[in-house]
Amino acid sequence: MARGDHPMRTPVYGGLLIAAAMIGATLAVSGGQTWPGWARVVVYVVAVVAILGGALLTLRDRTPPRRPRR
Repeated sequence: MARGDHPMRTPVYGGLLIAAAMIGATLAVSGGQTWPGWARVVVYVVAVVAILGGALLTLRDRTPPRRPRR
């Protein structure tokens, strides 16, 4: 296995993406009225997209292995 080709790298990136989205959304919520409304909406939309992408990266290797054809 070459350096950087570890099979568990992708799920870790997905988890980090989800964590970053959650932290960003938490900051937007806790900022409350100090953030402009458009900035909060942008952060929420980016967070939703990041969470969906992170879930895809994290769960993409969960498919069962195929049986070899005979």
